[in-house]
Amino acid sequence: MAWSLAESVGIPIGAFAIAAWLAGRDAGLLAALGAIWITIVVRKFATRSVPGLLMISAVVLTIQTAVVIATGNLLIFLVHFPLANLCLFILFARTARGPNPLCARLAAEMIALKQPHSYQPGLHRFFQGATKLWAGVFLVLAASLAALLATQSTPIFLLFSSVATVALIVAGIGASVFWFWLVLRKLGLRVRFAPAA
Repeated sequence: MAWSLAESVGIPIGAFAIAAWLAGRDAGLLAALGAIWITIVVRKFATRSVPGLLMISAVVLTIQTAVVIATGNLLIFLVHFPLANLCLFILFARTARGPNPLCARLAAEMIALKQPHSYQPGLHRFFQGATKLWAGVFLVLAASLAALLATQSTPIFLLFSSVATVALIVAGIGASVFWFWLVLRKLGLRVRFAPAA
């Protein structure tokens, strides 16, 4: 998940920040757009698939870049960051109490974590709790980025938003992994590594 977020948000922000510092706002926007489309091409050739999050980000970024360059209003581009995190909060929160929490699906899709054949209620509760945790991470990120956007200049916003995003994602990953390890110990389950099918 962290890698998908880095591809769809982190790499474009980094490209934008560097190019904007060197050659101005429009160069930064075009560099961010180029970075995300290059990532898509590399992913397509390397893995034969492109994650949906990356494609959505590319389409949104393409439209935003065109609108910003045409209108000259950078706020349209920057408001994407808090709104994207708010959408992720809603997506995670919606599935947290249900039978198929998003964290369980992501663990199966992104790291090929297969659950035991017998139903484990404790493991299911963990995935529900982890989904709530990630909903909270994205809500805090959305609120933080919105506050930064409202109070800071663009360069400060980009710097602090990058730091806040990385810090909260790393903290969420660390908490999730540690919590998962505790749940596995409590349930007497082990993780086995197997060759890819």
